[in-house]
Amino acid sequence: MPSLTPLPRTPLPLTDRLLRSWLRCRRRAWLDRFGEPGERQWNAHRALALSDQLRSFQTLLPQRPGHGEAACAGGAPGVVGLRLRGQGPQGLQVESHPSLLERIAGQSRWGEFAYRPVLARQGRRLTREARVVLALWGRLLAAHQQAPVPHGLVLAGEGRALQRERLALGGGLQHQLDESLQRLAADLDPATPPPLVSDRKKCTLCSWRGLCDQEAAAMGHLSEVSGIGGKRREMLLEQGVTSLADLAARDPEQLAEALSGYGEQHREIAAELVAQARVQASGIPQRLGEGLALPELAGAPGVLLYDIESDPDARDDFLHGFLVLERDGAGGWNETGARYQPLLALQEHGEQRLWQRLQRFLARYPGWPVLHYGETEVIGLVRLAQRQGATEAEVQQLRGRMLDVHARLRRYWRLPVSSYGLKAVAGWLGFAWSQKGVDGARCLLWWRQWRQWRGAGGSRGQASRHQLQRIFLYNRDDSLATWAVVRWLLAHD
Repeated sequence: MPSLTPLPRTPLPLTDRLLRSWLRCRRRAWLDRFGEPGERQWNAHRALALSDQLRSFQTLLPQRPGHGEAACAGGAPGVVGLRLRGQGPQGLQVESHPSLLERIAGQSRWGEFAYRPVLARQGRRLTREARVVLALWGRLLAAHQQAPVPHGLVLAGEGRALQRERLALGGGLQHQLDESLQRLAADLDPATPPPLVSDRKKCTLCSWRGLCDQEAAAMGHLSEVSGIGGKRREMLLEQGVTSLADLAARDPEQLAEALSGYGEQHREIAAELVAQARVQASGIPQRLGEGLALPELAGAPGVLLYDIESDPDARDDFLHGFLVLERDGAGGWNETGARYQPLLALQEHGEQRLWQRLQRFLARYPGWPVLHYGETEVIGLVRLAQRQGATEAEVQQLRGRMLDVHARLRRYWRLPVSSYGLKAVAGWLGFAWSQKGVDGARCLLWWRQWRQWRGAGGSRGQASRHQLQRIFLYNRDDSLATWAVVRWLLAHD
């Protein structure tokens, strides 16, 4: 259970930030208000969102926005920092801080103009969270400016690629807002937080994930079993399976029969789920099948460990990192002599130049297997080759060198881990990343900062170089983590 701060004697207002949290996870909103601040972990996702938001806003309104009530009274084209207060359903006190207000034609208490709220969305679709929060901003703004706010503006992207979408804020959306505020208030009322969510895949984006991970592990939450998401958990609960220990104790054939009512695909997965739960309960890995997991390495003079860093929103694979690992004189591997080779993919240099550099690099090590963890690298490299006009024979030769360590691991071993992602597996093997708390999101944040600062002189230039070195170190560590998995597989063949 989390450490709790004393409940307030008088209810605090419901804020737009609490509403955002609640729309993502009921438990998260409760922890935001009552959780112990020291147990909260910083993550890069909010910083990335704010960075995207700033670029969108700067494209919409290149001039610096005004601040607060005085800017509204003066008719500034854009306004930030305005606090809005009002009442929600059942007399609930509500407060919000819109990210940006844009001046539009109309009539308000300030003069012959009015404002509408602007929100920068994440991802390719407008989420329920964004709609409901924008509806709250519009409602409170309408009361504050004494003028209706029929629409809000949603932005995505930047520069010439900026997308604008008008969102109507009336009708059913206002009903959703009222319902959400009432349910949020109800979830904040108890002295204990709501239960853990069924599907905890998105918990990686949450600053409270460490706290919830501890509770999930302690209670044997079904989401801790690799292969169980929200839907499968609900099916298992309906069959009386409430924990990892319950699942491990089940007869696979009986469970398969029980799950067949939900579809034959669930019958087929039942034995795998029981076996995985048993391995996790025992802590002992289980071998699957016979033969060598990595026979390609037996006669290889060396291997290339390959890892890509990407900006998914920009569809930009900005770093192709390789770790060059040769055989030593005794037939083993010269791990201390491993050499890291980063290849930055700068968009202004063009994709053709990147492909040529990759071709030259790979040609230096003919016949060496290219090891990677997961399918991202093979998909990215093959698509790049195809876009650059590689022949089918060249593509097949490239595919033949690529070796997915994750796929081989899953084919030959069942491990006592809640996830077969690289961090979970390498962590179970005792591998530690050099930079604590770093993940792909933070690496992406560093990349965007580096792009922004590149070419600046003085201290900013030094900071830019430092960010780039951090990116390289993280990428190199990912390759070393992949090698830790490979080393384990080789030792257990």
